[in-house]
Amino acid sequence: MYINTSRRYEMELNTILDFIGKNNPRNALNFARKLEAKINNLPHFPYKCRQSQKSDDVAIRELIFEGYVIPYLVDNAKESIVVLGIFSENEWKL
Repeated sequence: MYINTSRRYEMELNTILDFIGKNNPRNALNFARKLEAKINNLPHFPYKCRQSQKSDDVAIRELIFEGYVIPYLVDNAKESIVVLGIFSENEWKL
């Protein structure tokens, strides 16, 4: 399995990293590295994370990382994982 990221994910991640980097660029870099390691580990156990609470599809999962929700789609037909976005858990409850 290989990993694809959506344009939406890239834009949302850049916004988060810009916000974190305003106070401490090193923290933004560490956040990005740790998140990338978690995402790169998904192909080993693609169904390890919880099923999305917004979808009935078992192929849509949610990785939780430092207060952020990263929804992703496991596409077995294409042997890929598509990272759909990233948002704060607090935004979920609005």
